[in-house]
Amino acid sequence: MRNQEALQEFRTQAIALRLAGKSRREIQEILGVTSSRVLDDALRGVPPQPWTLRPRAKDHLRASARELRARGYTYLEIAAELGVAKSSVSLWVRDMPRPGRLSYEESRQRNAEGVSAYWKLRREARRRALMESATAVIGALSEREVMIAGAVAYWCEGTKNKPYRHNEEVGFINSDPELIRFFLRFLAVAGVTRDRLVCRMQIHESADVEAAQQFWQDLTRLPAEQFRRPTLKRHNPATVRKNTGQEYRGCLVVRVRRSTELLRQIEGWAAAAMASSADAAQTQLGPRACQEQVDEAELVSF
Repeated sequence: MRNQEALQEFRTQAIALRLAGKSRREIQEILGVTSSRVLDDALRGVPPQPWTLRPRAKDHLRASARELRARGYTYLEIAAELGVAKSSVSLWVRDMPRPGRLSYEESRQRNAEGVSAYWKLRREARRRALMESATAVIGALSEREVMIAGAVAYWCEGTKNKPYRHNEEVGFINSDPELIRFFLRFLAVAGVTRDRLVCRMQIHESADVEAAQQFWQDLTRLPAEQFRRPTLKRHNPATVRKNTGQEYRGCLVVRVRRSTELLRQIEGWAAAAMASSADAAQTQLGPRACQEQVDEAELVSF
């Protein structure tokens, strides 16, 4: 009887210390108890104070798992959605009630969504890994490499002489901010001063024209005086456009004043780069082509 009374008194004191914010170690020191098992029995059912809990790296995943479980997700579906192990999900949500039974069609749809989410995460991780690996292979570009890449990019996206259109000015148009930024770097390497640049935005009239104009000014770091009035495209309600929303900022046209000579240089740089590629391809195919010629000659002589 005395032992039970002593244990009850010990439990009362331990709980009071726990509610006062003391840690387990502090409670052991104050009460002079050395057995962790005795302290566990005394504190059973009493949650620890928040400040005694150390943050863990997966706390946000645990919260997401519990939210999905409350919405009726199974362990496998939660694991697929969050990209974690099923055993981790079990540890996080096993104290929660089981969801109600789903119909056959609901179960098939839920499983299909979970599998799709899982493979989407895997593909995205694979894509990032490949991009990072490829970035490491290229490394920082030299000025010569910037000249080559910039000339080829211009040959793809820049204005050129056509049989039906004569052009004597460097002009580049694109909607990709990173490509515009790289083209400006290319011009700087080519010796073009920034005061020679003139920009004009092309955008649908239904977009936020003012915000888009400000975006391109911030990106290029050019003063507003070097931006011409935007070219607005008429909105056609019958057309189903994908380029909408806040991320749509139209295209930017970058022109270089007094650039006839520069245009001829870019034509030469691009021609040299493409000729080098053709020579390399011919060199790689050379031995095979020679062997084919030898085989053909032997067949004729036979």
